[in-house]
Amino acid sequence: MENTNVQIYYGEGRGKTSASIGKCIEYASMGKQVVVVQFLKGKGSEELEFLKRLEPEIKVFRFEKSDCHYENLTEEQRQEQEVNIHNGFHYARKVIDTKSCDVLVLDEILGLLDHQIVGIDVMEELVELAEGQIEIILTGRELPKSVEDLAGFVYQISTIKES
Repeated sequence: MENTNVQIYYGEGRGKTSASIGKCIEYASMGKQVVVVQFLKGKGSEELEFLKRLEPEIKVFRFEKSDCHYENLTEEQRQEQEVNIHNGFHYARKVIDTKSCDVLVLDEILGLLDHQIVGIDVMEELVELAEGQIEIILTGRELPKSVEDLAGFVYQISTIKES
């Protein structure tokens, strides 16, 4: 099921979130309402504070409560975070269900597959629910073929040189 309203930015390089935020600014400048739900990034950062300045055209949400990235948490902390992550995922579903935006960015959502927090079936369900009426942008490091097949546009971000 390929959906031309789905874009994916993935890869080991830096810049996936920046690329998706760039698309958000482009869509917002066309008068579209944008919602960004970020996963696996921790509770706060300077980046989040800056993005909040783009409201109301671009609304950014993080549901995680820890200051640390998911990978740096203990097993107990991960379990607590997974509850918050699922809340974020359910919010994204509600945004799609109610068609309360034109563009939905699910930043680092592919990492939820990597960490087996959600399954591919749930991702497919979100895309199907959007019914081509909402632009969806997915980001993350790894891209399973089954997820690639959901998208009309796939961009691989890689670092050529870091000094």
